[in-house]
Amino acid sequence: MTILQIALDVPLPRLFDYRLTGESQGSFVGRLVKVPFGQGVKFGVVVNEAATSDHPEAKLKSAELIDGLPALPADWLALCQFCARYYHYPLGQVMAFALPPLLRKGKMPRALKLKVGAGETAPSSNTATPDQVAAIEAITGTSGFQTFLLHGVTGSGKTEVYLRAIAAVLERGGQALMLVPEIALTPQLESRVSARFPGAHVVSAHSGVADAARARAFLAARGGHAAIVLGTRLSVFMPMPRLQLIVVDEEHDASFKQQDGLRYSARDVAIFRARQRDIPIVLGSATPSLETFHHATSGRYSLLELPLRAVAAAMPTVTTVDTRKQKLQDGLSAEMISAIGERLGRGEQSLIFLNRRGYAPVLACPACGWISHCRRCAANLVLHLADRRLRCHHCGLEVMIPHACPGCGNLDLQPFGRGTQRLEAALTERFPAARILRIDRDSADSPRKWQTLLATIHAGGADILVGTQMLAKGHDFPKLTLVGVVGADAALFAADFRAPERLFAQLMQVGGRSGRAHLPGAVLIQTEYPDHPLYRALIDHDYAAFANEQLAERQAAGFPPFAFQALLRAEAPEIAQALEFLGTAVAAAEALGTSDIMLYDPVPMRLARLKNRERAQLLVESRSRPALQNFLAGWITQLYALKTPRELRWHLDVDPQEF
Repeated sequence: MTILQIALDVPLPRLFDYRLTGESQGSFVGRLVKVPFGQGVKFGVVVNEAATSDHPEAKLKSAELIDGLPALPADWLALCQFCARYYHYPLGQVMAFALPPLLRKGKMPRALKLKVGAGETAPSSNTATPDQVAAIEAITGTSGFQTFLLHGVTGSGKTEVYLRAIAAVLERGGQALMLVPEIALTPQLESRVSARFPGAHVVSAHSGVADAARARAFLAARGGHAAIVLGTRLSVFMPMPRLQLIVVDEEHDASFKQQDGLRYSARDVAIFRARQRDIPIVLGSATPSLETFHHATSGRYSLLELPLRAVAAAMPTVTTVDTRKQKLQDGLSAEMISAIGERLGRGEQSLIFLNRRGYAPVLACPACGWISHCRRCAANLVLHLADRRLRCHHCGLEVMIPHACPGCGNLDLQPFGRGTQRLEAALTERFPAARILRIDRDSADSPRKWQTLLATIHAGGADILVGTQMLAKGHDFPKLTLVGVVGADAALFAADFRAPERLFAQLMQVGGRSGRAHLPGAVLIQTEYPDHPLYRALIDHDYAAFANEQLAERQAAGFPPFAFQALLRAEAPEIAQALEFLGTAVAAAEALGTSDIMLYDPVPMRLARLKNRERAQLLVESRSRPALQNFLAGWITQLYALKTPRELRWHLDVDPQEF
C-alpha cells in the first residue's frame, strides 16, 4: 500500500496521510487528489509518498487521483515549500493560493488554443540608446543567477530593454516571466508585447482574469506552450519548465506585497525563484525601493543605469509653489491656475494629481462638532457628492448624506478637506470650456471603464485630467506637459518610516508623465514646506541623494534594510482580547529565548477598529535574518498550540510593509 502525504487547504501547518488503493506505478508527488475530510471532501496536492504512517493503516481514508491534470513540477512544489517556510504559512494554503481556482477544485478548463512559432519577433521601431544597449548586453550576456537593478528615469525606455532581453530568451527557446504591479497596466503591456512577438503564445495572469482563462494560462505555462507570462504578483507562481528570465517592473511598488492570507512579497519570491532556477532577474524602477538600491550600491545586485530619457530631450522642470504666502482659490494657487490656462491656450494637456478620491475627506457640523465617523471603523466616512453618499474607504460601508446634523439638527453641514470630485468641480467652474476628466477608483471601477478613459486621453478628448495614483505610472500621454501636485505635504510627517520613500516615488512617477514626447514638461508642487529635502531632491531629479539620506537615517535608527522585521497581528471584538493574546505570545517568545531578537510592546494598530473588529499588533525585530527566521519557526509552533477564543484571529506578517 502507498501512503500519500497530502497538503490540504486548511489552517494547520501539517500534511495529512491517506492511502492509495489499487495498483500504483510511478510517482504521485505533485498530483492533485480528492480526499474525504471531516464531513465533506477537499482537494489537495501530494507532497510525499511513504511506506508507513504514524496512524493505523486501517483508519486511513482513501485518496482519489484527479485524472487529466498533470503533476505539478518539482520546482513549483519547492517554491511553495519555500513560501510556507519563510512566511510561516500552512503549505496546503500556500498551494491552494498558488493554484487557479478551477484547478484548485479539481476541474479542467476547455482545450487550450495555442500559438506556434514563439521565436518570431517583430522589429522594434525604436533605436536603442547606448545606455539601453549596455543594459541589454549585460542581461543577455549573463549565465546563471544574477539580480540586476535597472535604474532608469521615467521615460528612459526600460520596457524596451525588457523586450529585447525577452527576445533573446525566445530565440534560445526559453520562457520569460514579467511581473507588473497593477492590473490596469497589464492590458496595455500585453498589447505591446503581443505586437513585438506576434508568433508567441502570451498569457496574462491576474485576479481580473476569468477562472477558466486563468486555468488555461496556468496549464499553457506548465506545458511550456506559453512563451511569455505577464501578470501581477500572483503570476510569480506560474509553473514554467523553460523559464530563463524574470522581469519585475516598478519593483518598488507596494502592491507586490500581498496584504492578506499569504502575506508574501512577489518581488522577493521572484528573486528566490531566479536563484532556484539559476537564471537572471531584472528589477526595474525609476525610484527603486531603498532595500533594492542598498543591495545594488553595496554590490549584492548589479546596477544598470538609464540616466537619460529615450525620446524626450530632457526631464520636466520641477518647481515648488510656496502656499504659505498666498490664499488658495478652491485649493489651487495662482501659479497653478495660470499654468493650466497656458496649456489650454496651447492645446496641451494638464494632470492635477490629488491622491484622495471622493468630494471631501469628511462631512462635519460647525455648530456641535459632529463628524461623519464610520460606525464600523476608526475612520471617517468620505463625502461622495456625485452619488449622494458617505462612504468608508476601509470597509465599504455606505450611507445616505444626512439632511441635518444627527447630533444637533443643524441643517448647515460642511465638507472639510478636498478630494478629486471637489477638485474636478472647482476646475469645471474655473475653466468652463475645458474638457475635464476625473480618473480614480470611482470613475474607473471596471477594466472596461478604465480602458475607455485611457482611449479618450490618448485621442486628445480631454484637456485637464484630475487623477489619483492610478495615473502615476506606466502611461505615455504625448500631449501632457503639466503635472500639478496638490495635498502632498501630509505624507512628509507620517508615522510610518516608509512614508517619505513612498511619497518621493509617487511624485517622481506622476511627474514623469509630463513631457514624455517632444513637448517640454513641467511639474508644479504646492507645498507649505518648499525647502524640505525631499522636494529639493525632486527638483534636482536626484534619487540617489534622497535614497542615501534616507538610508543613513534608517541605519542610525536600526530600520530595514539594516534590520529584519515581522508583525504578529490579532483582531477580536474587543481590543482587550487582542492585547491579551499578544501578551501571551510575548510570554511564549521569552520562554524560547530572545538573545538576538527585539520584542516590542503590544499596541493597538493605527486603524484600531476595522469592520467592527478591534486590532492590535506586536513588532519583532532582529539585525540577523537567519536569527529572526529561526526564532519565528519555533514561535509559530507555540502560537498554534495556544488556546484562543473562537472569535479571535491572528496572523504573522514577515517583512511587513504596512504598520
